[in-house]
Amino acid sequence: MNAALVAAALTCAERGWPVFPLRPGSKRPALHGEARCPRTGPCESGHLGWEQRATTDPDRIRRAWASGDYNVGLATGPANLLVIDLDMPKTGTEGPDGAAHLRALAERHGQPVPSTKAVRTPSGGTHLYFPAPLAARLHNTAGTLAPLVDTRAWGGYVVAPGSILPTGRYESVAPFALRPLPPWLRGLLTPPHPCEQARAATTGRQGYGSAYARAALDGEGANVRTAREGTRNATLLRAARALGRLIAAGDLTRPVVETALQGAGEAAGLGAAECAATIRSALNWSVAHNTAGRRAA
Repeated sequence: MNAALVAAALTCAERGWPVFPLRPGSKRPALHGEARCPRTGPCESGHLGWEQRATTDPDRIRRAWASGDYNVGLATGPANLLVIDLDMPKTGTEGPDGAAHLRALAERHGQPVPSTKAVRTPSGGTHLYFPAPLAARLHNTAGTLAPLVDTRAWGGYVVAPGSILPTGRYESVAPFALRPLPPWLRGLLTPPHPCEQARAATTGRQGYGSAYARAALDGEGANVRTAREGTRNATLLRAARALGRLIAAGDLTRPVVETALQGAGEAAGLGAAECAATIRSALNWSVAHNTAGRRAA
């Protein structure tokens, strides 16, 4: 077992992905915490956590794994990776898993489910590996994209393929190639650029302040959720066109509007595909129409 785990650690290191040991048969780091730091060795000048001590040095890896059957922790931030963790529902509960929620999210945005290097977890979940966007320092998220869909970047780690839990092994599955993070997902995860924030502040002084935008988003969502049968799709269309003006003004982002209206439409009883098509069409029209109007003015 030890030889296989050393090989798993070295395979990550060969790809430039820093690793550190996890407790045997566990997902927890095997390194000491700050409270028990001896302030010697690598911590002589101050405590170093697992993210700082993760390494690609093959000699250090062999020495670290020589004393036990350690699982392999992959430090996603230093590896310049963004890993999407598609989890399973808790034992004893029913409902869609993380993969199903990601499919629904992709459908709402009119996009295919991303395909990239994947690792199957012992619980039946999946880790999707992407190169981290260079323009932003992404951090971990929990449920930000969708329920049971988390991400690991700076400040996070994943259990590398080849590691073993009592319930099974982390296994690489097809496809094996690392592919870029799709732009629509990058947009949902990347914080606004300072220029965009400044633009929003400027438009706020023209009557499109953030408080107004939030109230408009909440109000239009409520209109859609409470719409009577027979008027639901038309109400959703009007809401999307109204909020599209705020997207064009820079006071709301399109992903925020799409997510809010999709949830409201489905809560009203509309189908997911019908909601997505109506929202996409209405926003395309509204943003283009209002952007052109602003340019003409």
